[in-house]
Amino acid sequence: MARLLAHGFSISLDGYGAGPSQSLENPLGVGGEGLHDWLVHTRTFKRMHGGEGGDTGIDEDFAARGVAGIGPWIIGRNMFGPIRGPWPDESWRGWWGENPPYHTPVFVLTHHKRPPLEMKGGTVFHFVTEGIHAALERARAAAGRQDIRLGGGVAAIRQYLQARLVDEMHLAVSPILLGSGEHLLAGLDLPAIGYRCTECVPSAKAVHYVIART
Repeated sequence: MARLLAHGFSISLDGYGAGPSQSLENPLGVGGEGLHDWLVHTRTFKRMHGGEGGDTGIDEDFAARGVAGIGPWIIGRNMFGPIRGPWPDESWRGWWGENPPYHTPVFVLTHHKRPPLEMKGGTVFHFVTEGIHAALERARAAAGRQDIRLGGGVAAIRQYLQARLVDEMHLAVSPILLGSGEHLLAGLDLPAIGYRCTECVPSAKAVHYVIART
């Protein structure tokens, strides 16, 4: 069965996966861009976004692990775009332009129906209104022998963790303080629901933790 992997998710030293005041201008909240400094310079990230070159080393190793063997993705609606409530129309097509970096089915958690959205490069956004279990079931049906990546944001990862559906999570803790925003682990007793830390690897730009379901 395809595993559900929450890989490459960045949080601040004080535990926030996004900063305050998220908006079209600040999709990750004020200061949130700094969470991903470890990732954006890696070779894997640059290749996913059509670039060349990029850094190697510890951060690249974790970035590459995060895409190896991955088929479909599951993401929350906030990760798809800044629009709230019913879709006013179908003009918003994501943050990434006409050729998003996924190139695979992406299942978007939402409370509001919308037809599937086909993009260039093989990305197809499917909008799932029946909840996290339905999204996972559909992703597994599409995964074949590949795994599924849970891309975030914070609310989506928290829901899947609380339901004990995440098989493995890689957190990159960046050396910044956000003070407020969306906190990833507040109120979650991970050992009580069966998770433990299996790896801790520091780099110059982050500390990488792998948390696995026991």
